[in-house]
Amino acid sequence: MTTTHDIPTRRLTRDGIDVSEIGCGLWAQGGHWGPIDDTASLSAIDAALDGGVTFFDTSDVYGEDGHSEKLLGKAMRGRRDRFVVGTKIGWRGYDGDTVSSQYTTVDKLIAGVESNLERLQTDHIDVIQCHIFYEDPTTPVFIEGFRRLKEQGKVRSWGVSTGDLSLIKTFNAHGDLGTLQIDYSILNRDPENEVLPYCREHGIGVIVRGPLAMGLLAGKFDASATFPEGDFRKAWTDDAEQNAQFKKDLATVEQLRAVAGGGRSMFELALKFPLAHDAVSTIIPGARNERQARSNVAIKSTPALSSAELSAVDAIVAPGGGRKIWPA
Repeated sequence: MTTTHDIPTRRLTRDGIDVSEIGCGLWAQGGHWGPIDDTASLSAIDAALDGGVTFFDTSDVYGEDGHSEKLLGKAMRGRRDRFVVGTKIGWRGYDGDTVSSQYTTVDKLIAGVESNLERLQTDHIDVIQCHIFYEDPTTPVFIEGFRRLKEQGKVRSWGVSTGDLSLIKTFNAHGDLGTLQIDYSILNRDPENEVLPYCREHGIGVIVRGPLAMGLLAGKFDASATFPEGDFRKAWTDDAEQNAQFKKDLATVEQLRAVAGGGRSMFELALKFPLAHDAVSTIIPGARNERQARSNVAIKSTPALSSAELSAVDAIVAPGGGRKIWPA
């Protein structure tokens, strides 16, 4: 492990891509978490970069016509060499049970990635990821397409975003899967059971999304919380079943506050937790504005969780326990 701009870096791919262990997720820049402000979004990227973040993660479906990718492309102008870019392609038609993909041939997939490149205004993507939750008939298309793109120099490495171990194994059938992106947090410790050990054994870099459990672990919500139109978390308050789970999660967070009471914030505890696992390469908390980006970066100067803190977390949410915050 080395340090760049005071943020420790970790190996992301076996073929030599290193990244800051604190990355930046750009899902919110697509408008899925309520109204967005492009100026604030660009300020967030600038603040993260200035603070030492090197890894930025986005997707073709974050916003209308890949809006998040376009913003990142704009931010990278004249300084592409300072960014390690992860983006995704493939998620279409998700209805809670299945995923359909328009990329039914390798040529279609390669054309799709060309669109990613165009929006990002770059000649290469550092990590292209298949954005899929379950096994799909088009899976071989992605594997072959990504391999060709790597041979062409248009991508440096490739991975998959999923929580399905069988799918991870399919992508790694020939031992050349570079990365996995997965939801992992104190509230969702399921990846500890099989997925993280598999990645560690096979040298697959792990990108952790959702370390704050969509804001739950930031410690800023209570039972009176409300969410704006356009924010998918609105269902946490509007849907009876999801609201019941929301209240259970809030109760768990209240228990966790005692662990964070020794000088740490709940926010810091949450972000430091996945970094304690030796299979994890980087975490990608989101940042909608400069303040949030600086808050994410600020944890670089705080110590790793102690064995006592980790044991206290285990007593509240057992290793391998919790619940899946997202469907996969």
